[in-house]
Amino acid sequence: MVDGVGPFVSFSEITTLRSFVACFIIAVSYVVSLYIYKSPLPRDHPKTIKQRFKSVFVVSLLAPLYVWFWSDSRSGALSVKFYSLWRWLGIHINNVIVASVLPLLLTMVLFLGPLVLLFINKEIQISDLSKSITSLSSVQIRNYIVAPLTEEFVYRACMLPLLIPSFGVQWSVIICPLFFGVAHVHHVIERLWVNGEKPKEVWFSALFQFGYTTIFGAYSAFLFVRTGNLAGPVICHSFCNFMGFPPLDEVPHSKYPYLISGSFVLGLVIFLCIAMPMTNPSWYNSIYYHEDGLFSMW
Repeated sequence: MVDGVGPFVSFSEITTLRSFVACFIIAVSYVVSLYIYKSPLPRDHPKTIKQRFKSVFVVSLLAPLYVWFWSDSRSGALSVKFYSLWRWLGIHINNVIVASVLPLLLTMVLFLGPLVLLFINKEIQISDLSKSITSLSSVQIRNYIVAPLTEEFVYRACMLPLLIPSFGVQWSVIICPLFFGVAHVHHVIERLWVNGEKPKEVWFSALFQFGYTTIFGAYSAFLFVRTGNLAGPVICHSFCNFMGFPPLDEVPHSKYPYLISGSFVLGLVIFLCIAMPMTNPSWYNSIYYHEDGLFSMW
């Protein structure tokens, strides 16, 4: 998990079509793995969750080998365009503390409104957090640990190194989350076939979920390329899963609607002002922003 651990690879020779196909296969593999174990039980049943844990961990273990397959491997000393495969995947200890803390703080600023609302409603109390961490249910372990870790690794760390050489940093940040958003549409199958819900409601919910998961995926991809580290996206993903979608409908009925509305706006404004400087690639030594390397600055 350090830069000196090989193999040392580059992705400069991968074509646009190959990078897109490779990412499509990765995305499909993750989703398909969830259905290897056929079960009539709902997705939140502990048995279903444990079975899917095994499946996604297998995919996560095989994914780096697949990425390495598409790389331009070589032996010998490290050069400008060749880095450790693990460095490309954002798995290293270089500036890991900064890469973990600052993206989380940035994300908390964005969620200033929801955080203020939760504290006013006393839905979050500092004294209860430690108790919650030590008594996580299988659903919470999935939502706060396994899903953020495996999804960020597969959909960000294993895809962006393949996309950026062909599409560039900016377009890759836009394209990459589309795979992530589409992957969540598989919930439609479960809700229609297993739960027997109404198609109209299911598809409306699926489109809404596609929208916000794609937006979040773009933000996560942004964090990954700016920091060059997987830690930040994983932690922020877990935090966002904990917070859920901002409860805008609760604001008018809250005790202090104007205060909370102001905190929503203030959080968004501050976030937009500090997002770029707070993720300055030079602070994290991101390989995706080395001026003498393969990719240009944002």
